[in-house]
Amino acid sequence: MGRVFAYCRVSTTEQTTENQVLAIQNAGYDILSSRIISETISGSTKACDREQFSNLLNHKLEAGDTLVVLKLDRLGRDNIDVQQTIQMLSDSYIKVVCLDLPVADLSSSEGKLMLQMFSAFAEFERNRIRERTQEGLARAKAEGKKLGRPIAIETTKRVQECKMNGLSQGKTAAELALGIATVKRHWNKCA
Repeated sequence: MGRVFAYCRVSTTEQTTENQVLAIQNAGYDILSSRIISETISGSTKACDREQFSNLLNHKLEAGDTLVVLKLDRLGRDNIDVQQTIQMLSDSYIKVVCLDLPVADLSSSEGKLMLQMFSAFAEFERNRIRERTQEGLARAKAEGKKLGRPIAIETTKRVQECKMNGLSQGKTAAELALGIATVKRHWNKCA
């Protein structure tokens, strides 16, 4: 029997993969910590373009190994990419186990059907999120709300005041609780 790896992914730095790891362990998979691959990257990024996943594919997984993911959307949200990724793993004799699917073996007829259905739902949800975002932006625009980054006139004024009072850029950053790059951007602007 080959080795068992886990792939855990979150989309933002505010999230952690700890719950995914715990759920995989609770499902009965005792995986060495060196074989738990975690990364923070959008699910819309193709699997092979993700640094940690690509490293896992190219340098760690071997024929006979098993890759466990908690949910299908951890592999990605693009239906075609997920199917191609799993097919590539299957062609390399790597078993893919997805704990949120009722069929363990994704290379079986039932597994392929489940994979197609669930990855289609994941892509559908991603598209709905995009549509809702666009609808919300259109509504806000129609209501006359200003979209985008706010104009930084107030920041420029505050930085210029500190400069006129003889503060250095570093002290200005500390005084205004701004990053030094922000202070430098506003240092020579006219308020």
